[in-house]
Amino acid sequence: MIIGVLCGAAQEDGLGNVSDLIRRLRSDDIVEREDAAKKLRAMGKSAAPELEKAAKEDDLDLSARARDILRRIADDTRPRPKPEDICPTKATLRAPAVFKVEFQTSKGTFIVKVTREWAPLGADRFYNLVKMGYYDDCRFFRVIANFIGQFGIHGNPEVAAIWKDAKIDDDPVKESNTRGRITFATRGRNTRTTQLFINYKDNGRLDGMGFAPFGEVIEGISVVDGLYAEYGEAAPAGKGPNQGRIQAEGNKYLEAFAGLDYIMTAKIID
Repeated sequence: MIIGVLCGAAQEDGLGNVSDLIRRLRSDDIVEREDAAKKLRAMGKSAAPELEKAAKEDDLDLSARARDILRRIADDTRPRPKPEDICPTKATLRAPAVFKVEFQTSKGTFIVKVTREWAPLGADRFYNLVKMGYYDDCRFFRVIANFIGQFGIHGNPEVAAIWKDAKIDDDPVKESNTRGRITFATRGRNTRTTQLFINYKDNGRLDGMGFAPFGEVIEGISVVDGLYAEYGEAAPAGKGPNQGRIQAEGNKYLEAFAGLDYIMTAKIID
């Protein structure tokens, strides 16, 4: 949640402006919409309360535009770890036997419980990535209805580049890819790095392909179910973003996919 009320008078003055600008976000004129979006972003946190209301509107176009502006305001103001602090050489911690991670996202909050015994190498890598703040501001860039929701390419191309080949060996598959389980994506044998997916249904066929779950969503599965899925796969199969361009250009490239949901923070809570 972004909170942006500094004083009563400032809020009252700002809300008149904000309401008009949000109305202009509905315009069919792209120039008018972009001008309104730019001004709302410049207002920063003072525009957030009205934008949060707009983000919940039934008008899907308006909702997506409001969420995108909120995301950009958060981008402008959120402190970030330095790239040198999100480094594979520092990912050396052993994960606890069991731990939980809270994901605060643009759709709400969900909690993942990790059981290290299921996939020790995967659990260790995930634990280190979360501790470093790696997943903060990552987009759910591949959401396929009734299949998976995928994320884990860093929004800063510098960081994405140093993790691209930071591979870990495969774990034996001990648990099945049932609904709500979280698993590393791969490009073949022993190629796991940072990308993850959450199963929307029982995807047992993935077990035989070497995908080893290391945890599961224990709270907030409805949030995961609600992640924006209209883009689908990348072109030509769908309208989604190209993974190569995400790697090379980061979140700047993803600004063109305003509907994508994203992680605000991922933190270990237990």
